[in-house]
Amino acid sequence: MSQESRVREFVDAFEALRAEVEKVIVGHREIITHVLTGMFAGGHVLLEGVPGLGKTLLVKTLAEGLELSFSRIQFTPDLMPADIIGTNIIVEDAEGRKHFQFQHGPIFAHILLADEINRATPKTQSALLEGMQEGAVTVGGASRPLPAPFFVLATQNPIEMEGTYPLPEAQLDRFFFKLRVRYPALEELNAIIDRTMIAFSS
Repeated sequence: MSQESRVREFVDAFEALRAEVEKVIVGHREIITHVLTGMFAGGHVLLEGVPGLGKTLLVKTLAEGLELSFSRIQFTPDLMPADIIGTNIIVEDAEGRKHFQFQHGPIFAHILLADEINRATPKTQSALLEGMQEGAVTVGGASRPLPAPFFVLATQNPIEMEGTYPLPEAQLDRFFFKLRVRYPALEELNAIIDRTMIAFSS
C-alpha cells in the first residue's frame, strides 16, 4: 500500500470516528477534532470548563466508538495516589499461605478519564505523571506496563472555582493540548433538547 493510500485510509477512519462521536455530542466540533488529534498523536488532552458541558460524555463516547477499555477517576481532595495506581494487598491461598498480590487501580485502562483533576491535591495529581510519560507505573519497586494505547483525557474546573488546586507545571507539560470548552450556542441547546426529548419518549 502506498503512503498516499495509507494517509487517505487514516483520514477516512478519522472522519468516520468523528462522525460517530458527533452523533452523541452536539457541537464542539473543534474540541472533538483536537481530542482525536491528541489521542492519535500519542499525547494526552486537558479540557477546561464548568461542569455540565459534556466533557465526560465525550470521552465515554470515544471509548465506545473505538471499543477500548475505559476507566473514570473522580478526583476529590481525599483521593490518594494508591486509589489511582493500585496497591499490593495481602491475600491467602488455599493452603493458608499469605503473599502480596497487586490490585490494579483504574489507571490500567486504554482510555482514562481524570475527572475534575484539579480538585485533588498536587501529590495525588502527580500519581499520573509516570504513566502519562512512560506508559507504565512503578509500585513496590516493580514497573507495570499500562495497556497500549494509553490516553488520558483530564477535565478541570476553572481555577477561580472554590476547592481547586493549580496543576503543577510538570504535569501541564504532559498534555498535548489544553482546550477550553465553551457553553453551547442557542441552536445547539435546541438540538440537545430535541435529542433528550426523543430519548425520553422512546
